[in-house]
Amino acid sequence: MKIVIDTNVVASAIFFGGKPRELLEMLVSKELEAYASSEIVDEYRETVEELQDRYPGKSIAIPLTLIVSAMKIIEPSSHVDVCRDPDDNKFIECACDAKCVYIVSGDKDLLSVGKYKNIKIVTVADFLSSL
Repeated sequence: MKIVIDTNVVASAIFFGGKPRELLEMLVSKELEAYASSEIVDEYRETVEELQDRYPGKSIAIPLTLIVSAMKIIEPSSHVDVCRDPDDNKFIECACDAKCVYIVSGDKDLLSVGKYKNIKIVTVADFLSSL
């Protein structure tokens, strides 16, 4: 199943565990096919670095390099303008060009879109329960 994973899910998995970690463990074990763009990967890195600065003693459950190496990186050519937060459009653009079925997110702005074309935008819990 093809998906795009939002930054907050990646950060939660790395630092806090729970269902986001379960999702990324499925990705790393090749049970899922996830896509990202270089712009998305840059956002992952920036966010993880910020969290490492904020929580210096916090151990990392899954290294970001392992997560990114399990993803397929594409450079989207689609351009959309549907999110309240324009910075979130890159996730929909990536999902469109990769022909993904889901965007998995915890971001309220992105989740408020709900669906774009044939792409469902869902929480980690909703995605896992749909499997």
